[in-house]
Parts: sequence; C-alpha cells; structure tokens
Amino acid sequence: MDERQLRILRELGELGSVSAVAEALHVTPSAISQQLRLLQRSIPVPLTERAGRRVVLTEGGQALARAAIEVETALARARHAVTDFAEQPDGDVSLAAFHSAGSTFFPLLLRGLAGPGNPRLSFADQDVAQDRFPALTRDHDLVLAHRLDHAPPWPRTITAETLLREPLDVALPADHPLASRAVLFPRDVADQPWITVHDGFPLLSSIEAVASVAGRRLDIVHRINEFTVAAEVVAAGGGLALMPRWTARTHPGLVLRPLGDVHALRHIDVLHRPERTARRAVRTVLAELRRAAAEIQGRDTAAR
Repeated sequence: MDERQLRILRELGELGSVSAVAEALHVTPSAISQQLRLLQRSIPVPLTERAGRRVVLTEGGQALARAAIEVETALARARHAVTDFAEQPDGDVSLAAFHSAGSTFFPLLLRGLAGPGNPRLSFADQDVAQDRFPALTRDHDLVLAHRLDHAPPWPRTITAETLLREPLDVALPADHPLASRAVLFPRDVADQPWITVHDGFPLLSSIEAVASVAGRRLDIVHRINEFTVAAEVVAAGGGLALMPRWTARTHPGLVLRPLGDVHALRHIDVLHRPERTARRAVRTVLAELRRAAAEIQGRDTAAR
C-alpha cells in the first residue's frame, strides 16, 4: 500500500469510474486498474466490485478511501514539516470562484493582502453547475461555490465553510409598476416574463419554488447565467430575474425587491481539500475571505 494507490482509491470513490480517475490524474485507465490490483493484494477484504460496466467501491473500499484522506493530510503535513514551505507567508495561493463571487471577493482580497510578505494570489473564474464545484478543489487551493439554503451538503471528502447566506431578490426595471412595492410575492410576479439560469445551476430551484407557490408555470424567456448580462436584459424590459442582494453589481436602471413566501437564500461557501490548510499562506487567504465576507454583509447593514 502506498500513497499513490490510496489517492487512486479516494478519487474512484469521488468520481465513480476508472476512466474518470484516469482523466483526472492524467494517466491511462489500465494504469489505474493496475494500481488498484496492487493495492488489493495488500488488503484482506474486497475494495471494489462491478456495478454494471463500472467499477465501484465496496464498503471496505469506502472505509479505506476515507482513511486515505487522513493519510494524505498527514503526509502533506509531514512534507511541510521538513521544509519551511508550510510557514512561508508569501506563498502562492490559487482561488477559483463563480462570477458574482469573484467580482465581489477578488478586489477585496487584492486590497486586503497587498504589500510584501503576503500570499501571491492567482484567480480563476469558474462558471460551473453546483455538482462540479468539489472537483475544482483538485486544481485550486480554495474554491468559492454557491448552493441554495435547502440544497444537499457538499461531500464529506472536502472541507466547506459558509462565508455568506445571501438573500435572493426580484430584479425589475426601476419604472416597472411593481417597483413601488416593498415586498413582492409569487402571485405578484407569476404572470411576468422571466430570466433565469441554465439547468443544473442552483438559482433555478428558487424559480421553481416561485412557480410552485404561485400555482402556475413561469414564462421563462431567457437563460442567462451572468448576472451583469441579466441585469442589462431586465433593465431593457426583457423580464424579471432573481439576483443576489450583495454580490450582484448595482445597475441604475434596476431595483431589487425582497421575495415573500419563498425561502430564497444562497450559501456562498469556500471549499478546499483538508490538506491545503497545512500551508500558512492558504490559512492567511482563508482568514481574509472571512473578513471580506463580514465587510460585504456589513455594507448591507449600514445601508438599512
């Protein structure tokens, strides 16, 4: 049993197929299968079994895969202990975020961590469906992800921390007849044209909740993931949209109104693999993310 074999077992548990593990680790499927066979020789219980055409983990395999996380974390810490890498305050830290979180958090991080002695930041925007955020932790130290308040939790194989629980409001043109109301309810907006995200993205279930409470299907006329683009379409009279209260850019032609009778909140979470925080630079950026989140929410409190 070696570290590479345990890593392969862990990835098989997360990705669900030998071919997906091979793609993630940039090797051939036959190389993955060979390593799994070598690992099996040292373990007295079956680690994998066939499920149709796929190879999946047995209960014993799942137990070892969970232990592999602890092993990988311990090995990461051990490597860092024999060098000063773990305590370098100005190490490189990579951060991925979906668009609206990136546009809000990235500038705050750059300002908050400016100057010598701070981590060197590397940003990437990632507009992916909710179930693809955990996979980004393979390539980035920290990942800003979003999910709705009632959505399933993230996999236990990663560490997740909620930075913000952000309300979702109805965006409508400033001169719209409904703009004068303090709160909008599903029955008020159900007969309007709507702009929403593509399938697989968290915001869509809030739109479905509006339709369910109103007792009718909504007329979805545009599918736009990027809030800045959606804001322009709303302002031009193309329909209503749900938009985050704190992380969407303000638009002079729009107003945001709270939505009643629907629990419309999204979590902005930071995800990472447990071993990443063995590095001081990553811990520093994580602390700055928490400070930035408090600042973002504090702006809303000050404005009320």
